[in-house]
Amino acid sequence: MRDRRGVIIYVGKAKDLRRRVSSYFRPRANHAPKVRSMVDTVFDFEWMTVKNDAEALLTEAELIKRHKPHFNILMRDDKRYLALRGDSAAEWPRFSCVRTVKEDGAKYFGPFPSSPVVRTAKDFVEKRYGIRECKAECPCEEDHRHCLADVIRTCSAPCLGRISNAEYRARFEEACEFLSGHRPSVLSEVESEMREAAEKGKYETAARLRDTLFALKEMTKAHFVRTPPEMRRRNVEQGLKELAEAIGLKAPPRFIECCDISNLFGTHSVASLVVARDGMPDKRLYRHFRIKTIEGADDPRSMAEVVRRRFTHDAAPGAKSLGLQKPDLFICDGGITQLRATRAALAELGIDDVPTVGLAERQEEIVFDDGRENLLLPRDSEALFVCTRLRDEAHRFAITYHRHLRDKDLRDRLKKP
Repeated sequence: MRDRRGVIIYVGKAKDLRRRVSSYFRPRANHAPKVRSMVDTVFDFEWMTVKNDAEALLTEAELIKRHKPHFNILMRDDKRYLALRGDSAAEWPRFSCVRTVKEDGAKYFGPFPSSPVVRTAKDFVEKRYGIRECKAECPCEEDHRHCLADVIRTCSAPCLGRISNAEYRARFEEACEFLSGHRPSVLSEVESEMREAAEKGKYETAARLRDTLFALKEMTKAHFVRTPPEMRRRNVEQGLKELAEAIGLKAPPRFIECCDISNLFGTHSVASLVVARDGMPDKRLYRHFRIKTIEGADDPRSMAEVVRRRFTHDAAPGAKSLGLQKPDLFICDGGITQLRATRAALAELGIDDVPTVGLAERQEEIVFDDGRENLLLPRDSEALFVCTRLRDEAHRFAITYHRHLRDKDLRDRLKKP
């Protein structure tokens, strides 16, 4: 939630967002004073979708720690969730539990809301793959004098020269593959050991293996590390390349515009124009328009009006420049009718060098009007993520402006005698 200045005042999570938000605005709701104050202060909403409950909890905590919203009381301290760090740069790599994920070239798994999950996974991979637990930078015989890990924890004992560096590093990489979820057969083996122990009446062993199996499944099914900036950049670059190849562009689109129309039963019809530079939304270049020439709900004709105004605005006498360059790709939110209206408006203006596609929301299809069939990109495609993220931004920006105009109109009518 944001106030009128755009400052984040509250961060929350919900499986049913509509129900959660509407609960704050029910008539005659008996809220606590803090909640009433928050409801009176909120002006706009932003939301994001995550994969599961654990990621929702971690994302909420991270946002609260970063922005320290006024109406969030919990999780504003410096406590962080636990993650597992694999120091692959060390001569003899090891795992350690940390609370800060850094961009230091190490491999991180997590963070996770449950510390026991991380500690259990660390204990398991150390024992199974013979990874050392000691903190010595380069273990030697002197370090082994006070260590029995090779006896009671199945350590491979590199300090005694019982394993070559190449073999040890191969074990470490295999452990990392398991933690990344790429070795499901290991979980099957643990489950088999658990069932065998139970059949033999070794119930304490079976219970321990059950708890270990639960922790390992939690650890390996998904990872919630915020992607480092350089990784995000690589993902976006990959997405732009995939997008160019998918829709037939000569080069990755560095400057993308996306347009969306918003109205309520044809009233207060507005449009948003959002921009992505190098695949990342650039809010400084966002623009919104009030539909002037179209009455009622007519998205295709409204889209055409916005296109004409966007590409002729800077040429008008005395007009302040929109500050936009010619896009490498123009996306209109909608299906074939919106796309045809957009292309017709561009043709009227003599513009034939701006690649234009539609993005149909129902199945997230890329729509063409040149005879090609609609394109359904894979759900995990980086190209699809680039498009849908920009489309969602267009939705949000249009709805926010529409709500602003609607509320302003309501206030003006209430002021009239």
